[in-house]
Amino acid sequence: MGTVNKVWYITGASKGMGLSLVQNLLNQGHQVVATSRKLTVLKNAVDPVFDSFFLPVEVDLGDEDSIARSFKLAIEKFGRIDVVVNNAGYGTGGALEELSGKEIGENFDVNFFAVIRVIQKALPYLRAQQSGHIMNISSIAGFAPGTGWSVYAAAKFAVSGLSEALANDLKPLGIQVTAVSPGWFRTSFATAESIVFSENQLQEYDYIREFHAKFNAMNGNQLGNPEKVADVLIQLAESENPPVNFFMGSDACQRAENKIKILSEEMESWKSLSGITDFGG
Repeated sequence: MGTVNKVWYITGASKGMGLSLVQNLLNQGHQVVATSRKLTVLKNAVDPVFDSFFLPVEVDLGDEDSIARSFKLAIEKFGRIDVVVNNAGYGTGGALEELSGKEIGENFDVNFFAVIRVIQKALPYLRAQQSGHIMNISSIAGFAPGTGWSVYAAAKFAVSGLSEALANDLKPLGIQVTAVSPGWFRTSFATAESIVFSENQLQEYDYIREFHAKFNAMNGNQLGNPEKVADVLIQLAESENPPVNFFMGSDACQRAENKIKILSEEMESWKSLSGITDFGG
């Protein structure tokens, strides 16, 4: 099975990109700690031949004690954690006015606050090692949002912003941080398993439903291949100077480039007004 290079800790590992990542890492000889609310699904998806390399753990990402226990079990089995991948998340579609406080809170809790909880419980181990790489799975929507996903995009913006700030804070401790922003991948993300829509829908926002329909229609035709994600993340983990922001997929890169171009043009157009607030301006 080859030399085991790193120990990976992955959340949201029972389906989609997370499960594909787990399976491919194991096939390449890595050790993997995989967390999910659905432990049976996770166990059934992984060949028992990998038992000595694989630790599935049932974790409630809303419960700090549950997360802490998973890291304790990981250290007991493998002795260290090299890469933490915050992959768990889901999409929420709808206009901001349509979404309830409960829907917004639940989205942020899974997509953002769970990331904070996991990192907080991982850091004591990574600090003791003076090494490690935290990879937070954001989204291209967290840099160049589309129409109809305001709260999801906001949560992913928060993930990317947190990642950038942490990269500064943790680099002196030998810990790297990367925000990975995928484009569209051919996983279950475009299905009811991973997407919810606002229960309250206002007629004035019917145009948003057209964008949602286009998103649903792309299921099975997304450009990204989840089977190639492991190779990419392994290269990031092995890099001596990994990027703080990594756009995964040519579609994500194109959207990011378009956003940067628009942002640059906008800044240039309004630069004179920006300078008015300076003393002497």
